[in-house]
Amino acid sequence: VFNSTEHYALIPAQRLLSDVQPGLLESHLSPLRGRIDQILQSRHMGGGEVDRRIRILGMAARRMDPANFQSVAGALLRRKRLEVIYHSRSRDQVTTRLVSPQRLIHYRDNWYLDVWDHTKRALRSFSVDRIRKAVELDKAAHEISDKNLDSHFTSAYGIFAGKPKHKAILKFCAESSRWVSEEIWHPKQTSCFEDGCYVLTVPYSDSRELVMDILKHGPG
Repeated sequence: VFNSTEHYALIPAQRLLSDVQPGLLESHLSPLRGRIDQILQSRHMGGGEVDRRIRILGMAARRMDPANFQSVAGALLRRKRLEVIYHSRSRDQVTTRLVSPQRLIHYRDNWYLDVWDHTKRALRSFSVDRIRKAVELDKAAHEISDKNLDSHFTSAYGIFAGKPKHKAILKFCAESSRWVSEEIWHPKQTSCFEDGCYVLTVPYSDSRELVMDILKHGPG
């Protein structure tokens, strides 16, 4: 039995499930969406109103092969190794890699797979849409602790992994400060106000994503 607050919490969950990229885990998600619809209708919150009245807008999502996503997700949850054929966007190279999947990350409307790369003997992050083929192997995945995964993948800025090597100190004009001061750019950011301007300090290892976020504010 759900209370009123929990019923309202189901509304964004229902929309998120509906907006998962077409074909990804569709057979598994459809019964769950149907059950949530029934619950909402029983509280007079259904009848198609959720679909009509609530929208979740994606941006710059890249197309991927649903079969590859299902292979990746299956091996991840069954804790099995994968052999993947991967096309690196930055190097324009295709390589075959033996990996132990650790986590699937949905970030800025795209999916990424954090892995232990047995070929490179290091932690890596693969963009799932760049995986050309994924084959589950009958061998247990190599386990990396949550602490080490967090240290490697979440300490730097954005999707780029690795220990932070630099600090960016950003000073925003008074007008932009009103908006930026309410945003979280990084879990370990520090900030202060100087003469009406917002000063934000964030750690990073790779500047590419950080620069894109800065450019959104133009002359501010």
